[in-house]
Amino acid sequence: MFQLRVIKLLCLCVIFGLSGCSSLITGGEQDPEVKLLKVDVVKAKLLRQDFKLRFRVDNPNDSSVLVRGLRYKILLNDLLLTEGEHSDWFIVEAHGHKNFSVPVRTNLWEHLKDISKMLRKSDQPIHYRLEGKLKTGFLFGHSVRIQRNGEIIPGDLIPE
Repeated sequence: MFQLRVIKLLCLCVIFGLSGCSSLITGGEQDPEVKLLKVDVVKAKLLRQDFKLRFRVDNPNDSSVLVRGLRYKILLNDLLLTEGEHSDWFIVEAHGHKNFSVPVRTNLWEHLKDISKMLRKSDQPIHYRLEGKLKTGFLFGHSVRIQRNGEIIPGDLIPE
């Protein structure tokens, strides 16, 4: 009988404790804003290319936000160049911002045929897309969707 009361008491404490945490995490707060600032080429070899995607996270809320990582995909037209996950944890202070970098590795050699077809038409744009999810929160995780689209016109990159 005593053990049953202790178990019930512990369950109530956990339930009330978790409900308090969830209201602190999601209680009317806005999603942080995520911006892609820059793409740096680190190394470019025939079989492997290394880049750094540089992001900025802005927190518009009155409380800090825990960031647990980023899952991403990079596409040219509909060709998947790379996808991966970056799992560095950091905190963005209330009404503050934090910059972070994500190392990305591709192998354009395996897509050479498709990419060369895109580049042959130097006046037609090549669409690029970055898709991702920024994982936030601790107990009750939340994902903030990221999507950046644009286009590159190959003729503009070739000097005359």
